[in-house]
Amino acid sequence: MSSYLQLQLRLPLLRRRPIQCASDRQALFNRIAPVYDTLNDFLSLGQHRIWKRMAVSWSCAKPGDCVLDICCGSGDLAFLLSQKVGSTGKVTGLDFSWEQLSIASSRQRSLSKPCYENIGWVEGDALNLPFPDCSFDAITMGYGLRNVVDKRKALEEIFRVLKEGSKASILDFNKTTQPTVAAIQEWMINNIVVPVASSYGLADDYRYLSKSIREFSTGRLSL
Repeated sequence: MSSYLQLQLRLPLLRRRPIQCASDRQALFNRIAPVYDTLNDFLSLGQHRIWKRMAVSWSCAKPGDCVLDICCGSGDLAFLLSQKVGSTGKVTGLDFSWEQLSIASSRQRSLSKPCYENIGWVEGDALNLPFPDCSFDAITMGYGLRNVVDKRKALEEIFRVLKEGSKASILDFNKTTQPTVAAIQEWMINNIVVPVASSYGLADDYRYLSKSIREFSTGRLSL
């Protein structure tokens, strides 16, 4: 159910930047922010934690690196990256959902690990990254590419801000070509994820997930 595409601050103040993106999707992720992590556990049967560690490993982030996590959500990948780059490195977590970033910042305070002091949070658009060219030694993007309105533009922005010879690691649910797996995937969304989301009043929001997976790439994207 998971596919990877490999492409080659003391507690910070949250920085807000102008955003030009699909307002309906931004509003959706603001609404689901309080239960996002819980429903990720249901959808992946807890496997998303393993997949995220794999994505960070594939990014080849190392001590001292300056790295970026796009569509960072509540911060899982950013926290893993901070452990990789250490106190001499820097991690930037970017998301267009202010609510998700608020949760990420709150988690950063509550976890209170020294290595997490190197994380800064930025509200921004994956289609218009607010960074100069060749800024980052590694980039990750977890469950975000499927949700951007222009995937080609998002990939172009990743390549623009990535240093030459560095890697980006992209993790997402994808449209499987195996009928049995597709049936299981659809059943889990309709019979586990959406009912649980209904208990939070978010059933319609999570029905969008099924649609976004069906319309996503099978693992090949061309620039």
